[in-house]
Amino acid sequence: MPISTYLANKLLDHQVGKTAFTMPVVHVGLSSTTPAAGGSGVTEPSAGGYARVATTGATWQAAVAGISANVAAITFPKATADWSGGSNMTFGVLYDAATGGNLLGYAPLAVARNVLSGDTPFIDVNGLNITLS
Repeated sequence: MPISTYLANKLLDHQVGKTAFTMPVVHVGLSSTTPAAGGSGVTEPSAGGYARVATTGATWQAAVAGISANVAAITFPKATADWSGGSNMTFGVLYDAATGGNLLGYAPLAVARNVLSGDTPFIDVNGLNITLS
C-alpha cells in the first residue's frame, strides 16, 4: 500500500523532530478507481448507505518485515442501493476522518467486490496489506 504524500510529509517531519505526529483514528473506505499519492483519483460511493469504517490498533497486525495487514474482517454498512453504479470496488483507502479528511494510503483489494443493493461488503482478514512506500 503506497502511503499518501500527506502521510509521508507528516512522518518525515516527525522523524527529524520538526513536529510531533499523533496517528489519528484510521477509517477504511472503498474506491472503484486507482488513487494517487497526492490524494486524487479516489472514487468512493456517494450514496446507498456507504460509510467508511473506523478501525483500531486491534484491527491490524504488528508490522513484520515492513508489512501490516488487517487481522479482523472490515465490514461496511449494508448497501441500500448499488454502490458506484455497480462498479467493482477495487481499492481500499485509509483516511484520517469518517468523511473528508486526508488520504493516508491505499492498496488494491485482495478481492474486488461489486456492491449491489442488499449486500453487506467486507474486506477479508489479510485482504488489505499496508507497507510504507
